[in-house]
Amino acid sequence: MKISVIGCGYVGCVTGVCFADMGHEVVLVDLDPAKVRAIGAGQSPIYEPGLEDLIRKNRDRISATTDLRVAVGSTDITFVAVGTPSREDGAIDLSYILTACEEIGQALKEKEAFHTVIIKSTVFPGTTKEMAGPVLERASGKMAGRDFGLGSNPEFLREGSAVRDCLSPDRIVIGADDPRTAGILGDLYAPVGAAVLVTPVTTAEMIKYTSNAVLAAKISLANEIGNLCKRLGVDSREVFTVVGMDGRVSPAFFRTGIGFGGSCFPKDVRALIAGARAHGEDLKILRAVLEVNEEQPKKLLSLLRRHIPDLEGKTIGVLGLAFKPDTDDVRESRAIPVVAELLAAGAQVVAYDPAAMKNFRRVFPQVTYAPAPNEVLEADAILILTEWREFEGLDYRERIVIDGRRLEKAKAEAAVYEGVCW
Repeated sequence: MKISVIGCGYVGCVTGVCFADMGHEVVLVDLDPAKVRAIGAGQSPIYEPGLEDLIRKNRDRISATTDLRVAVGSTDITFVAVGTPSREDGAIDLSYILTACEEIGQALKEKEAFHTVIIKSTVFPGTTKEMAGPVLERASGKMAGRDFGLGSNPEFLREGSAVRDCLSPDRIVIGADDPRTAGILGDLYAPVGAAVLVTPVTTAEMIKYTSNAVLAAKISLANEIGNLCKRLGVDSREVFTVVGMDGRVSPAFFRTGIGFGGSCFPKDVRALIAGARAHGEDLKILRAVLEVNEEQPKKLLSLLRRHIPDLEGKTIGVLGLAFKPDTDDVRESRAIPVVAELLAAGAQVVAYDPAAMKNFRRVFPQVTYAPAPNEVLEADAILILTEWREFEGLDYRERIVIDGRRLEKAKAEAAVYEGVCW
């Protein structure tokens, strides 16, 4: 099948490259010429383990362009995977999606063959049918479901393991209101071998938001219980290991610490809250999920002040800046509020991250970025904010360590050790 993917970010690039690895011909489209040049040179435009190897492996089936109309005109199915940034009220900004749909519609006007358009970006339920569909119809002069296919295919990728998640997913959700679109997507995903669930379009959109909301809620619940465990001298890991053995619960995402970040959970939960509010519903539990997550980094700073009450003029080392290991993404990273508070208190911050220092420097140019993690260990105290595997190999003896991610070696070696929830 010939596939075009609009947007070369985490979702679009990984999705398109994995389709190529399945044997399809893929055209990746992006407004950024640098990303297009990188893909053409066999390089990944984003930091994602294993992605560049797949691009090189499938170079004969992958092309990249800035010309959306040409890409749509030469393919059978188009996936829209552009960004949906948050607005001030928490709702998502649909301008990139609607602009892409306008251009896709204009390209469809010139096509006689049936073409399928799939919204891959995470959007509030109803967006595909009520907003993207009308734009496509108006620009193309055609009718969705009759002259072209329209559907939703939410992604469930985790940064750092996105390639594996794409090629070996837990499930594939196909949102389609016409059988032809459902059949095309079903055929596309048949070789994957995962469970395929076909739902109405709006249901598929709701599944994506609900999935992220549930996982975010588990993290915040674990952190609230973990905070209590800390006060009671109880090992929160032991608690959640046993709780997770219950088949009704599962152990996933019960890891206590300083909370969640990244491009999905915070944004999607805010968008769900904002969208629900617009429909007259107040999602109280999810508002609390975000509140707990915003408070969690402050627990780590309180523990630091227990050992260094006055941070003025002190040097504080930070290990880890990305929101999670195996990515360079610092969006909503819990390191951002921690570093901001340290600087506001007059501390000098020296930081190291294997992948994210370039991105973090754009937010905090005044931080000292160490070329190696050992240099961070010379600080008056060390904060562990991302659980990169290489941090397990450091020597924490005679150090003050405040741990937000539960690094066992630091716990065993440090002269003074405090875990946020343990």
